[in-house]
Amino acid sequence: MKRIPTFLLIFIVVLLAACAPRHTPQEPQGPVLPATYGQGSDTALIPLPYKSFFKDPLLLQLLDTALVNNWDLQIALQRIEKFNADVLQTTGARRPRVDAVVGSAIRRYGLYTMDGAGNSSTFMLPGKIVPADLPDYFIGFQSAWEIDLWGKLKNRKKAAVARYLAGREGRNLLLTRLVSEIADGYYELKATDQLLRIIDETIAIQQRAFDIVKAKKEAAVLNELAVKQFEAQLANLLALQKELQQSIQVTENRINFLVGRFPQPVKRDTVFAYNQLVQQIGAGVPAGLLENRPDIRQAALEVSASRADVAAARAAFNPSFNITASLGYQAFRPDLLFNTPQSIAYTLVGGLVTPLVNRSALKAAYSNANAGQLEAMYVYYKTVVQAYHEVYTELQRTSNLTEMYQFKASETRLLSQSVEIAEELFRTGRATYLEVLYAQQHTLKAKMELVEIKKRILASGVNLYRSLGGGWQ
Repeated sequence: MKRIPTFLLIFIVVLLAACAPRHTPQEPQGPVLPATYGQGSDTALIPLPYKSFFKDPLLLQLLDTALVNNWDLQIALQRIEKFNADVLQTTGARRPRVDAVVGSAIRRYGLYTMDGAGNSSTFMLPGKIVPADLPDYFIGFQSAWEIDLWGKLKNRKKAAVARYLAGREGRNLLLTRLVSEIADGYYELKATDQLLRIIDETIAIQQRAFDIVKAKKEAAVLNELAVKQFEAQLANLLALQKELQQSIQVTENRINFLVGRFPQPVKRDTVFAYNQLVQQIGAGVPAGLLENRPDIRQAALEVSASRADVAAARAAFNPSFNITASLGYQAFRPDLLFNTPQSIAYTLVGGLVTPLVNRSALKAAYSNANAGQLEAMYVYYKTVVQAYHEVYTELQRTSNLTEMYQFKASETRLLSQSVEIAEELFRTGRATYLEVLYAQQHTLKAKMELVEIKKRILASGVNLYRSLGGGWQ
């Protein structure tokens, strides 16, 4: 007869455990990465730290400062600390909790209750009946422990650890974007400096031509129309000069904000060439993105966390086994509190608790976890496909821009020669002022377009570096 309650208890526990939902969401079919980027096989991608990728010491100085002072990075670090605290919290939930307790209380039971009637005729000390207002003092320890039979707490810890690691990858992603954004701004500054120098040179050339036109007008060789057209062209160049100077200030302010400092001039050298990066990095094979891109690694960890959430939500339907205990000194008078062994008190209680009625909250939590898992998987697949597209696009862009640069450089060289020829012919009266204006305008446009292509080549190289996952190592 003594074994029946134990047998019934085990049967009930197994029966209730069988009531837990067994359905798990069907994982969607993920994309299969191509073997290459469409340009033949390539070697494995070796992650390249930004200090090795960029050669400009002034740019490296900006990047080093940003890693210390950038506000978004500081915010990300605190977010990681929060994830770390979640890990510690879920780890502690799996261990017994022990609290030191010092407490006092007073109790009064109704006379027409079992406790009140019993106390009114019970001697607590020789010749002293239990008073109606009974003091109670306790000094000792209390403990509570939920034994993780079904892995609910274990999976909650796994989810917290995965999100902590995902938070670190999120910081790596932020760092990579920060490096590329500062580099883009730095090269944009150098490109604008180059445009400004071109404008200054063109203004000097235009001023000489304007002086010649004025002299010819005074000599009655040309009329006022030619003077006004050259003067208007000069005014246009001066306005463009101011616009470029304003653009420099805006870009400097953007860089200063990313670096975490107030507006000030950004130091940079005067060299501006499209091959200023350390090398043309190899793209590797697409499978390398899974290891090198921090956003892909972050999305994969979020999938792991969501799976643990589903397992924990499923385990919540099962009975939980809780043990509570206390040990200490307890008495109704302080002077009797430490009498041993008379005042020693302890409790030890174990129990199974399982949800039976109105489990809608548990079902909602389970459905939410399932939806969260599918969402995390779709985000992961989207991130993988997006990463491939970014690398593929930048490879194509870099190749095309390099060819464009060769053609544009040839055009610029020829047009620059045409300006010299036109000015010489104009001085000797064998060319009109319109031909000089035409040559100057087209040469200026070609030079500015050449600078723009240089900037786009550098930007494409930086974007390729970011797309391949570099910058955070």
